Amino acid sequence: TSQQSQSRKITAKRGTIYDATGKYELAVSSSVEAVTINPTNISKENKEKVAKALSDIFELDYEKVLKRLNKRSSIETIVKQVEKSKTDELRKWMEENQITTGINIDEDSKRYYPYGDLAAQVIGFCGNDNQGLDGIEAKYNDELKGTNGKIERQTNAAGESLGDEEYISAIDGNSLILTIDMTIQSIVEKYLEEACIDNVCTDGGSIIAMNPKNGDILAMATYPAYDLNSPYEPHTDEQKAGWENLDSQDRTTAMQKMWRNKAISDTYEPGSVFKTITSSAALEEGIVTDIDKQGQFCCTGGIEVAGVRIKCWRYYRPHGSESLRLALMNSCNPVFIGLGQKIGVTKYYEYLRKFGLFNKTGIKLPGEANSIFIKEEKAGPVELATISFGQRFEITPLQMVTAVSSIANKGTYIKPRIVKSIINSETGEKTDMPVETGEQIISKENAEKVLSMMNSVVSEGTGKNAKVEGYQVGGKTGTSEDGVNTGKYVTSFCGVANTDDPQIVLLITLYNPTGEGGHQGGGVAAPVGGKILSEVLPYLDSKADIDKIM
Repeated sequence: TSQQSQSRKITAKRGTIYDATGKYELAVSSSVEAVTINPTNISKENKEKVAKALSDIFELDYEKVLKRLNKRSSIETIVKQVEKSKTDELRKWMEENQITTGINIDEDSKRYYPYGDLAAQVIGFCGNDNQGLDGIEAKYNDELKGTNGKIERQTNAAGESLGDEEYISAIDGNSLILTIDMTIQSIVEKYLEEACIDNVCTDGGSIIAMNPKNGDILAMATYPAYDLNSPYEPHTDEQKAGWENLDSQDRTTAMQKMWRNKAISDTYEPGSVFKTITSSAALEEGIVTDIDKQGQFCCTGGIEVAGVRIKCWRYYRPHGSESLRLALMNSCNPVFIGLGQKIGVTKYYEYLRKFGLFNKTGIKLPGEANSIFIKEEKAGPVELATISFGQRFEITPLQMVTAVSSIANKGTYIKPRIVKSIINSETGEKTDMPVETGEQIISKENAEKVLSMMNSVVSEGTGKNAKVEGYQVGGKTGTSEDGVNTGKYVTSFCGVANTDDPQIVLLITLYNPTGEGGHQGGGVAAPVGGKILSEVLPYLDSKADIDKIM
């Protein structure tokens, strides 16, 4: 008789994804089961009976199941990822009907997201075969997926088993601890959603919170989100509204838009938040030494650049005599254009490079976009002028928050990271991901000066709405037109707290707010920053106290 070998796989259990505290499981694999059949091992007279049982228990189409039973193949899959309660019904039926061969029930594993839409665009999801398709699930698929095992058995031509089955067990995937802190992520998402709804942001929004000391992304949120447990279905009422009428092509487009991590995949014009970068360069180049020297600058309502007059937003009542601190508090464009002219294109572009603005940050997430700047050799006086107050170029929110975090990190570039450590599934050993810093971009003293000015922006300038009692909050607001002449605005606020010892840098980006509150960063985005920080800062304090005791 000819021998045959039959093999069926044992699915490895995917590693767990934890939040930064290790307390919350953001993605878990639960044990479920799979049912396969060996058609050749089920006798002719039993085929219809088996088909009926399988289709009843698992709610399948009887004709289709029968077709599988009549195939001449050695193995056919009936169902995957079913709960044990269902397979137990099948076990009972097999016992009652004395059918012992030809039906196999094996361990399987199913991905489940306990918090539904929390950090959806960061975590991503898996396909039916437990393959990561987006977010961390895709980027770290090789770490998470593990190695499948198998059951092999030798049979004779009649399909009868020869001896024992050989069992090669599966090796589970490694687990990840993210830098995302569940508590901070939840606070951020709550206020992002509120802001997008209240201000009618037609294109949603994103928020990133970063620890400037080690680059940890404490929260990264995109609105609208989606439910990781059902990624192919619309999530918000708005998405549901038109869903029925979409053809499959449009549905695919809508889903991809829904899955998109705006914080890293979309570029925008940062607007006045970028004046923190111009200030840094001007201080480091020694163009300004005393940030409180009154009368160092004078705003006349506009400035002439290569024959073009560029106006200050308050051209009808010019700011007049200003120090650098006042210029940042007033968000006065002519002062920053003047600084840009003094720094010059070559030097200015050098700072852009040092702040990491010409390269992707390299965060371990799929779909990171890069900035769009005019090439240095093509940048004339007008281009330099607009760049110095944050317009006519595009960067990602992640590049912006990284640049400000580098100022908050005493002037040293800090690379963002999203995974803190990897836990080996076999040994339980934890490997920490390195904290990566780059070059010293500006001196510690100059970094402190920029933070001190940002502090004044919040205590008495355009960022007043971001104040938090009992904390030193610094910040800068921004409003920019999205692209040229689209009539759409991007409104943002970047906050740092505490400015004397920064624990967190927060960037809020709202796309096209069309509500009654207008589209100015100070009125729309800064209050969101205030609300988030008033909950996050006490939480960080209590966490620091616990760490001291430990």
